[in-house]
Amino acid sequence: MLKPQKQVPALSVKTVGGPEWSLGEQRPEHFTFVFFYRGYHCPICKKYLNSIDAKIDELESMGINAIAISSDSEERATKSKEEWGIEKLPVGYGLSIEKAREWGLYVSKGVKDSEPEIFSEPGLFVVRPDGELYAASIQTMPFTRPGVDELIGGFKFVIDKGYPGRGEA
Repeated sequence: MLKPQKQVPALSVKTVGGPEWSLGEQRPEHFTFVFFYRGYHCPICKKYLNSIDAKIDELESMGINAIAISSDSEERATKSKEEWGIEKLPVGYGLSIEKAREWGLYVSKGVKDSEPEIFSEPGLFVVRPDGELYAASIQTMPFTRPGVDELIGGFKFVIDKGYPGRGEA
């Protein structure tokens, strides 16, 4: 299990319409938000990623980078970005199930024709520029993710007060 104040595993993915993205190369002032999402088949993911995309400028002004990542193929990830209207949020693809498990994500078997045979469930990881885990929220299904406005409000406090990562004991 990943713990706050410890290093996260290495993470690199290809991005839709962009270069390969590597967590180790991120240099935000404060944090990188890594949003793992279920994939193109998930209408709740569409709504969630759109809400993040709408707030990218605000996150960046706070010194926070963000990326959305799934186990989808390039084709499915491209459909997500284009059909969902994701304009600013980088969309990574090709996350292996092994890497998803290394990050502590739950993994599900597809139960409908529109779902992949196997895919990871959502998770949010907040990572410091040095690769240390600050916070995490891991879900077993798409319905329980923290809203982006709640995250922004919380991280304004965290940054202003220098609030430490918790859950390390």
